[in-house]
Amino acid sequence: MEPWRRLVADYRSGLGDRARPDDDVPPLDGARDAWLAGTLPALDLAAGSVAALATAARRAGATGPLVERGPSPARLAASFGSDRLLRLDGRPVPGFAPLSGFFRTRDGWVRTHANYPHHRARLLHLLGLPDGADRDDLAARLADASAGGVEDDAAAAGAIAVRVRPEAGWRASAPGRAASRGPLVRAGARDDVVARPAALAGGAAPLAGVRVLDLTRVIAGPVATRALAALGADVLRVDPPVPAEIRHQHLDVGQGKRTTLLDLRDDGDRERAQALLDDADVLVTGYRPGALARFGLRPPSGAVVAHVSAWGDGGPWAHRRGFDSIVQAASGVALLESPDGGIPGALPAQALDHATGYLLAAGAVDALAARRDDGRGRDVAASLARTAAWLLDAGGRDPAHPPPAAPGPEAVVSHGRHPRVTTARPALPGHDDHPAPAHPWGTDHAAWSTPEPEPEPG
Repeated sequence: MEPWRRLVADYRSGLGDRARPDDDVPPLDGARDAWLAGTLPALDLAAGSVAALATAARRAGATGPLVERGPSPARLAASFGSDRLLRLDGRPVPGFAPLSGFFRTRDGWVRTHANYPHHRARLLHLLGLPDGADRDDLAARLADASAGGVEDDAAAAGAIAVRVRPEAGWRASAPGRAASRGPLVRAGARDDVVARPAALAGGAAPLAGVRVLDLTRVIAGPVATRALAALGADVLRVDPPVPAEIRHQHLDVGQGKRTTLLDLRDDGDRERAQALLDDADVLVTGYRPGALARFGLRPPSGAVVAHVSAWGDGGPWAHRRGFDSIVQAASGVALLESPDGGIPGALPAQALDHATGYLLAAGAVDALAARRDDGRGRDVAASLARTAAWLLDAGGRDPAHPPPAAPGPEAVVSHGRHPRVTTARPALPGHDDHPAPAHPWGTDHAAWSTPEPEPEPG
């Protein structure tokens, strides 16, 4: 079985579904060529995660090209590498801030993530550097540091930095062992029941009328909710006003959704958030364990609660922060993708983020389909580290791979004027464009756009 089809089988088996994916998953829609070429089979990860969502959509009643055509390798490459194709008024945007990246230490390498101002400030404070320090200053300070010490100190300080490990070292570690256990997507029914489960519309928009409250940031969570919006859901993203989301990041993964600002530390805004949540069918969150309860938010009975994390909900790193690049570095992926066997490298796209997003969306769709039948609430969870474990176990490595191919101009679409935003077309089969371009961050009302369902007669 091809690795990407095996991913669909692995996803299904985690839900207790023993059906063979070969029976109803169409073949890839196009040649592989060098799309997403790397040592590890990133294209198989991309194709399998999108196909998993398509099979879930079929079970929710979807019809048409989404379930009749397999994923396109070229579209997958464009969508998963969308940050590299993004243009604002024709100009590319930087993928990483100057203080994000690989740095040598006295006993190895670390990878930092300082794209957000608060993470940058914590990293500089941790290392005793002034606010105006640049990349050279950071490199000089880290050159005399211990990689493991930086990792531990960063975790304690809320900064983002990990030691770059070989694959064997990660597999032998406690967080590595925790990440490799369990299904790709954890799903389980709860005892609470919704009085009137949302009907699933079927057709090209099977989630029409379903309300999704999006409490996620960065890439994986927003990719999941963008996929749910593409299937017809009313998705409302809620962010705190501070720290602001990175503008170009939101424009790249915010399509099809509305976006509003609420400060959950404010009593009035927290009440508004709870009112939105009370009327939601699905809550998607990227908060660390226990954060919702600390804010005083309570998902309603019968809701589907989908959670994405870096390291998983169990294990010693469950409360640690992380991003795709950080998980690649810690898990051995970065050294496997090294261009010369020494300097760490990276996958040809932030494939852990995108694939985990599609897998989480698949789990949410399957949970909605099951809730339609029994009314029970369900929990769904996926993590970047578990997705990385699948990729490391997938086989099919190609150390002599060609350079990744660049998607052509047919793989992008442009909208707007000031700025004119050029983004990748969707990865979902049959979707030539997103339902709507990303709204400017935080500019929508904190209200659902779909009407309340009419009460049943009698």
